[in-house]
Amino acid sequence: MSVYSPGIDTEEQSALRDSVAALLRRSGDSASVRAAMSSENRYDQALWSTLCEQIGVAALAIPEQFDGVGATLTETHVVLEELGKHLSPVPMLGSAVLATQALLLSRDDDACARTLPDLASGEKVAALCWAGDSGWNEPGVEASSGILSGTSHYVLDGEYADVLLVLARSGEHVTLHQVDANADGITRVARPTMDPTRPLTTVTFEDVDAIAIPTAENLVDNLRATAFVAISAEQVGAARAALDLTVEYTKSRKQFGRVIGSFQALKHRMADMYALTETAHSISYAAVDALVNGTDEALALADAARVYCSDAFNHIAAETIQLHGGIGITWEHDAHLYFKRAHGTAQLIGQPHHSLGRLAQAAGL
Repeated sequence: MSVYSPGIDTEEQSALRDSVAALLRRSGDSASVRAAMSSENRYDQALWSTLCEQIGVAALAIPEQFDGVGATLTETHVVLEELGKHLSPVPMLGSAVLATQALLLSRDDDACARTLPDLASGEKVAALCWAGDSGWNEPGVEASSGILSGTSHYVLDGEYADVLLVLARSGEHVTLHQVDANADGITRVARPTMDPTRPLTTVTFEDVDAIAIPTAENLVDNLRATAFVAISAEQVGAARAALDLTVEYTKSRKQFGRVIGSFQALKHRMADMYALTETAHSISYAAVDALVNGTDEALALADAARVYCSDAFNHIAAETIQLHGGIGITWEHDAHLYFKRAHGTAQLIGQPHHSLGRLAQAAGL
């Protein structure tokens, strides 16, 4: 069982964090990220293979009976935070969290046994097809007698996935289905994105035969909460990296004969950035702890983490651009990549104001 302590990893989590951080320093630097952004499939396949083979990141939250490590989403959270720092273009969020958790939340052992071992090893990548034309409130695919038709938008890692898991409308219900990504009737189109480190795909289904996976009625709510919590970990890591970039820059940039980091006004702004990063870290880890332990406030904390971490990262990224001056908006500098990641992640799996609405409704407002 995970025990939450603000800002404190267990010994095992600390070792995991150090291992991931060391690997990313060696193989996931800015040059590697930029090379992956312009590659054919827009992701770092070599880095993903190394993360899976040497550290087992895709297997962390998968039970041992399905060839996983048998850890929890808290350990996955640690990895996501480190990947967020580097803006690593790997399918951790799309495959190891969204698709994997969709299978685990279905509680269907046959579906899990059929697919999870390959995902745990990193041999295959899965993508979750969910959003319709208007976003994630309603799936874009319809299922009728096991046949899928329609279009799913904003699919993470969809252009290179081996397996597609599809949330589809079945009458008044939302059901889960599985299909080979290369099956007849499936068209995948890579889409240009504001955030070049996050590849998104449109997937169209034309009378595609799929395997239906029995699911509980609360699948969508639980999956949305899982997604929000995972995204918040990435946001915390990226916010911390943006802050570090800013602090280092202000230590060396001189104006009026002094380094700008010595100016009191800028010290205050960076202190505010630091405070936002630490509070975002706390709510993010409180949310994953509630999710792992199945507490009553898990869904509400996921929405709260979604709102707070999105706002915090957006503010920190904007301050990073401001405090870097003109260099912050040049292609050669990474500041603009964190700015784009901040705005991109704030729109994934539903916008923050939807979370605010649920929180207000739960509070009777």
